[in-house]
Amino acid sequence: MDKKDRQSRSKSSSGLWKTAVVAVVSAVIGGGVAYGGFSLASSRDTSTSSATPALTTKKSGTTQVSNVTVKSTNQMTKSFKKVKNAVVSVVNLQKESATDSSNPFAGLFGDSDSNSNSSSSSASSSSGSLEEYGEGSGVIYTKENGKAYIVTNNHVVSGSDELQVIMSDGTKLTAKLVGADEVTDLAVLSIDADKVTTTASFGNSDSITPGEAVIAIGSPLGSDYATSVTQGIISAKSRTMPITDETTGQQTGESTVIQTDAAINPGNSGGPLVNAAGQVVGINSMKLAESNDGTTVEGMGFAIPSNEVVEIINQLVQNGSVTRPALGISVVELSQISASQQSSVLKLPSSVTTGAVVSSVTDGSAAANAGLKKYDVITALGSTKVESIAKLHTALYKYKVGDKVEITYYRDGKKATTTVTLQKASYSSSSSSSSGTEN
Repeated sequence: MDKKDRQSRSKSSSGLWKTAVVAVVSAVIGGGVAYGGFSLASSRDTSTSSATPALTTKKSGTTQVSNVTVKSTNQMTKSFKKVKNAVVSVVNLQKESATDSSNPFAGLFGDSDSNSNSSSSSASSSSGSLEEYGEGSGVIYTKENGKAYIVTNNHVVSGSDELQVIMSDGTKLTAKLVGADEVTDLAVLSIDADKVTTTASFGNSDSITPGEAVIAIGSPLGSDYATSVTQGIISAKSRTMPITDETTGQQTGESTVIQTDAAINPGNSGGPLVNAAGQVVGINSMKLAESNDGTTVEGMGFAIPSNEVVEIINQLVQNGSVTRPALGISVVELSQISASQQSSVLKLPSSVTTGAVVSSVTDGSAAANAGLKKYDVITALGSTKVESIAKLHTALYKYKVGDKVEITYYRDGKKATTTVTLQKASYSSSSSSSSGTEN
């Protein structure tokens, strides 16, 4: 199971989460504190008869609250006030689907009955009432032409039939999905700008420094805890995390993210990571709750860097989607091929242990035009060694449509190179039905 902190699929009961607050108060009572031989006792105390002040005896049951007011304001407090009204809760509403009422766990994980008739399932889904499927967070970043735009995570809005935004003052608005990108886990929503009083600005994520103070703002566990703020630091400026296909469970790529120890919980997804200047330097997306060996992990949250966020959301607003290059092939990892087939079918030398095996090539694609064929084993794209499908995707997405890139591959045991001119990705191509992962 992917270790991302994915949005809860149903709103948790507030009764499951309680907070105990324990206040510990200590006081120092004395006539003065000496530093360097000088007494800090009041200069008006001229008595020489006793060094100990008299204690006043009070009547029982007359304790009062001090009239001394402490106002503590620091830079992070100012940052929070600057951004908080731009942070919203995002509610994913989906139509209730018909499930087997005799099974109390039917549909628990959003799975439909595989034995049910697809047409009847569709009909019941289309006629079902909307129910809350999950909640996340988002941040309003601009107002244009009567609309306000909100950035959030793709996994917060995925599968929605309707989206609702809850403003910081509790106002509920219907939101429209402008565009979403599964690869970067980002999405953009739009709402009527009339109720929007504050927008957030983006800082330069390339300029952040490990140890720098940041705050995370969002709705952990849903809108009941809206505009919650947690503080931490930048733990690492750049971490590489796997991107996993939720359907197949296969790693399909890698993302570069900011690591922070600011608490990020279910519901914080899509909310902003904010620096001391009140600028959004990242969009909170996931957290690591358990290591590969099962060790429980605390204080390891991750955010999509603001520089990448800006690049993606601009494309989503302009085009509704993100344009990426494609080779026009389906591939499987070499590690999934048996040793005997690597030798007999692929005829690979024993020195080749990693790569991506071409399982199909789309007619007229960049790969076809460059002469790639089924069973070719790609070992490098440009200067990047292809050790896995994830590496191939990551390397490919660094290029743009129309770029020329050299591919190193093995065919019938012989090493070769070819140059491809990258084309626009098309997810409706015939190769998508072939085995393997499309590139």
